[in-house]
Parts: sequence; structure tokens; C-alpha cells
Amino acid sequence: MEIGYLQKFSLIDYPGSICATLFTRGCNFRCPYCHNPELVIGPPSDASPTTDDVLDFLEKRRGKLQAVTITGGEPTIHGDRLLRFAAAVKEKELLVKVDTNGTMPDVLKNLIDEHLVDYIAMDVKGPLDAYSRLTCVNVDIESIRRSIELIMTSAPDYEFRTTVARSLLSHDDLEETARTIAGAKRYILQKFVPSKTLDPAFMNEGTYDDEAFEVIMEKIRRWVPDTDLR
Repeated sequence: MEIGYLQKFSLIDYPGSICATLFTRGCNFRCPYCHNPELVIGPPSDASPTTDDVLDFLEKRRGKLQAVTITGGEPTIHGDRLLRFAAAVKEKELLVKVDTNGTMPDVLKNLIDEHLVDYIAMDVKGPLDAYSRLTCVNVDIESIRRSIELIMTSAPDYEFRTTVARSLLSHDDLEETARTIAGAKRYILQKFVPSKTLDPAFMNEGTYDDEAFEVIMEKIRRWVPDTDLR
């Protein structure tokens, strides 16, 4: 599994747990607002840790860390390598969270069926019929639907989340997105922050103000009562 970098300590990436966060390299989307462009299109770094390096680090932190969050990039494109790494983490009696864009439902199913994941956070980019526009690639929407259904029916714990750039998602788009995951346990709207972006033009992009988000969330809570802003 190709690793970008390791954040050795986080209080925010795994809800309620102290975790290390592993960023994998590579992604099958090209979202213009992506805040990890170096993981999507940048060259590999000689300084990046190997999976053995990460596992050695986790062994040394036994009793201090409670969980590992595997994010990216898109972790599930690494397939069996992701499964093997998650199994090695579970052997250290740590919780495992995987962040995903939902394009690889079979990988998610294997993680769930083999009890290798405790929490899944899936980015729902927007209305399903807008996916190709939002991600700048052709998307198999049935795979996205399958992942949503699988997570809602089988994941031990989960959340869905949407990053909101104002020029890409209208109020109606966000309500339609929530309708797609109606009845979900938890939905998070994330404010787009232009710190670094895959498309440099999005460094001038903004998001909605708090008042507008309150109006949006009031509509969304008809479909997902536990909706919050991050």
C-alpha cells in the first residue's frame, strides 16, 4: 500500500478516540477543491513511511493510541493491500476507521465482513446525477449507491459527509444529497476551506455563511435528523 504520510496523533479524525492518521497515495477522483492534491497527483516521496514503518510505530504506541484512521487519497483503491494492513492494525487491538469516496463497494464489504473496520466515513460528493461534474471523472453511480446501502445496513458505525463549495452545490443540491442517504445515522456538512486545492482556481472559492447553513440544515434534517456542520 502506497503511503503519503503519517500523522502520529489526532483527537479529531476518529470520533471519541485518540488516533494516528495514515494518508494513502492515489485517488480515482479529481475533485477540484481537494485539499490533499499532493496525494492525488504529486510524485512519491522517499521520506514516506512504509507499512512496516507504520506498524512498528503503532507497536511502540500500544496503550497510548486507541485507533487508526486510514484516509487519502482514496484508501480502497489499494484493495487487498488495504485489507492486509487493516488486519495487522486490528491485531494490535486498535480501532480502524476508513475514509472513502464509495467507489469500491466490494472492498468495503470485505472490510466489514472480515471485521477489519469499526467506522466508515463516506464522502457523498453531491446529488448522484452531478457526480461526474463534481469529481471531473466518469463515475459508476451504481457503485456509489451500493456503498451507501452497504454502509447504512452493515457498517459497525459510520457517517456520511459532504464538502460544500458554494459554486458547486446549491441549497437544492444539498437537500437532494441528503435525500439520497435518507435515514442515515449521521450526516456532516464540511465547510470548504481553500488552504490548498487540486484546481488552483478554487483558492478563490468560498462556502456559505453560518446563517445560510442553518437554513440548509433545517431542510436536510427532514431526511437525516442528525446533521451537523464541521
